[in-house]
Amino acid sequence: MKARYVLAALLIVTTACEKQLDIASVTNLTNVTYYKTAEDAKAALGACYKNMGVLDPFPDLVTTDDAVPFLSGAADRVLIWRYNLTPSNSFINIYAGAYTGINRSNTVIDRLPGIPMDENLKKRYIAEAKVLRALHYFNLVRTYGAVPITTTETASLEGLAIPRKPVDEVYAQIEKDLTEAESVLPNSYPPADAGRVTAGAAKGLLAKVYLTRAGTEKGSPFWAQAAAKAKEVMDQGVYSLYDKFSDAFALTARGGKENMLEVQYLTDVYGHGQGRGYGPRAAPIFAGGGSAIARPTESLFNLYAANDQRKAVTFMTSYTFNGVTTNLSITDPDPAKAVSFQKLWDRTAKTTGGEGTSRPVLRYADVLLIYAEASNEANGAPTADAYTAINKVRVRAGLAPLEGLSYQAFKEAVWLERRLELAFESSRRFDLVRTGKLLEAVKAENSYNRNATIEPFHVLFPIPLSDMDANPMLEQNTGY
Repeated sequence: MKARYVLAALLIVTTACEKQLDIASVTNLTNVTYYKTAEDAKAALGACYKNMGVLDPFPDLVTTDDAVPFLSGAADRVLIWRYNLTPSNSFINIYAGAYTGINRSNTVIDRLPGIPMDENLKKRYIAEAKVLRALHYFNLVRTYGAVPITTTETASLEGLAIPRKPVDEVYAQIEKDLTEAESVLPNSYPPADAGRVTAGAAKGLLAKVYLTRAGTEKGSPFWAQAAAKAKEVMDQGVYSLYDKFSDAFALTARGGKENMLEVQYLTDVYGHGQGRGYGPRAAPIFAGGGSAIARPTESLFNLYAANDQRKAVTFMTSYTFNGVTTNLSITDPDPAKAVSFQKLWDRTAKTTGGEGTSRPVLRYADVLLIYAEASNEANGAPTADAYTAINKVRVRAGLAPLEGLSYQAFKEAVWLERRLELAFESSRRFDLVRTGKLLEAVKAENSYNRNATIEPFHVLFPIPLSDMDANPMLEQNTGY
C-alpha cells in the first residue's frame, strides 16, 4: 500500500494506548483532529489493506500432507508438524493480528459516516472495510472455532475482555458484512485503484464461506448457496483465467483478471520472502541465500502428472548459477538439495524479503472449483456447467477434460484439483477440515518419521497463550 497509509496505521494502533495512559499527543494528529477529510478516510482504509488477512503458508503446509519442515531451526516447526501442539506454539498465532485488522475496519466503519465527503465514495470505503473485516473473521472461525465478535472501534483496554461467540454467530456476522458489501462495491476499478475489493471478490468470498459451512452434510442448503454465489461471479464476466498458470503469479498479474483478492507488494520496497524462505538452503540464486523452511512431500509432488504445467511453476527441481546447474531431489534429506516451493518467488528481487509477487487470497480458479464441487453436491451429480468449470482449470494446466464421472468420483476429482491448483496458497488444511479428511491425510503422510499424534480436537488450533492471558473471558479449545 502507498506510504501515506502508514501514518494512519500508526495512529490507529497507538490511539488506544495513548488514551489509556492519558499522555498528550506529540503531534497534532489525534482522534479529534483526524478523521476529518476524504484523504483521512482513504488513509484509514489503506491501513486496513496493509493488515489484510493473508495467511502464512507454513501452518497450512506442515499440519497437512503437503510439506515437511526441515528438522533444524525453530523447535516449534517440528512440534506443529508432529501435532505436539500447545497454545504457546508461535506458528498458530493469527489471533492478535486478525483482531488488529478487525479493529482497523471497525474504525473506518464507525468514523467515516461523520466525515463530509462524497457519499458514494464513503459508502464504497465502508463496504471495502466490511469485506476485509469478514475475511479476518473467516480466518479466525476456521482456525479457532468460536471467537469474540466486535463490530465497533475498541478505543481503550477496557474493551478487550469479551467472551467467545458461537460459530454460527460468527458466520452470521461474516455473511452480513459480505452481503451488505457486495451490493455497494463496483465490479471493477480503474488501473489506479486495481487491487481494491470488488463486488466479485465479496461474492467469491461468500461462496467460499457457504462451501465451508456445508462441510460434510449431504443435502445441506449451503451447497446450493455456494454454487449460486460462485455462479454470480462467473456470470459477471469480469474475471477469467490467464492462458498460462505461471501468468497468475507473475509480477504483471497484480490487480489482474484472475487475482480477485490479493496482497500486493512492490519488489525491494515492500516485499515478502516466500520464494527465498522456501528455497534450497543457501542457494545463491536468492538474495541472502535460500532458507529451506519446509520441503514439499513426495506424495504431493508425485500427484502431478508429467504434463501438468502447474508442477514446474509450483516446484523448483533445479537451478543454475554462474553456469553451474544444481539438480534437486524430492527424497534427499539435505536442505540444500531438496525440491522446493517456488510458486510466489519474484526472480527480480535484489534484497532479502524484497519479493514483489502478489500473495493470493482468492483466485478465480478457486471460484470455478467451488462452483464445480457445490453444484455436484446440490444436484446429486455433476452437471454440464460443473464439468465446464473444473475443465477450465484442468485444460489450462495442460490436462484432458473430465467426463462421465459419478457423483462420488466427480467430488473426489474436485478435491484433487483443489490440492494441485491451490498448493502453497493456504487452502489445503481448511479443505481437509471441512471435508472431514484431516486426520486421515495426516496419518497417511509419515515420511521422515513424522508419527503425528493427531486427535479429533486438532481440527482447531488452540487459542494462543498470550491472548488467553490478555483476555480473562476466553476459554481454551477442548484438548489444549
